Amino acid sequence: MPGKILLFEDEVSIRSVLYELLTDAGYEVAAAGDGVTGLAQYRRESFDLVLLDIMMPRMDGYAVCRAIRENSDTPVIMLTALDEEEAQVKAFELKVDDYITKPFSLKLLLLRVEAVLRRNGQKKEQGQVFRFGELVLEVEEMRVFRGGEEISLTKIEFELLRLFMENPGRVFTRDNLLNQVWGYDFCGEEKAVNIHIMNLRRKLHMDCIETIRGVGYRFAKN
Repeated sequence: MPGKILLFEDEVSIRSVLYELLTDAGYEVAAAGDGVTGLAQYRRESFDLVLLDIMMPRMDGYAVCRAIRENSDTPVIMLTALDEEEAQVKAFELKVDDYITKPFSLKLLLLRVEAVLRRNGQKKEQGQVFRFGELVLEVEEMRVFRGGEEISLTKIEFELLRLFMENPGRVFTRDNLLNQVWGYDFCGEEKAVNIHIMNLRRKLHMDCIETIRGVGYRFAKN
């Protein structure tokens, strides 16, 4: 799951190794050698994850994390030589997402970066709400409303609507829909898609799912 990472590390050799490791894994990486420079870059740009050393010149990792947490829940992984319990407790009190002590396995570091990003992605996804006019779809609650009134949908109908609302204007073939909603190995008929789309349209009472003759369907743009 590619993403953009900000790396705080004052030791040039470690910073170079981590920069190469993460870029080779497909991440976009920005690196800073001290807390003040890195925090200024964090405030200028958007990042998916922060890898943060504690013992740094000008501003230590605790102060940087405290500043980040003032107005952001960007995932933070502490990457430090401090292995005392007190240091770890202080870090988790600042709401870091993980704490890795040096020396560490590069393979393990990558796996833990992936795990934190995956958890954060799931959290964001669960909190998503899609809107189209009076239509509102709440991902986490699996509920759909029109004009404030809840619409009862089957799981397949909900997943179809979610896919459409996530991708307004995109044309989906019936095979696309079978694969993405029913599953990779579903050996169904295109007629099943047509029936579910018909039922979904009937329940929504809205002209928002367009038939592209001979191709498939697409959801209107706001």
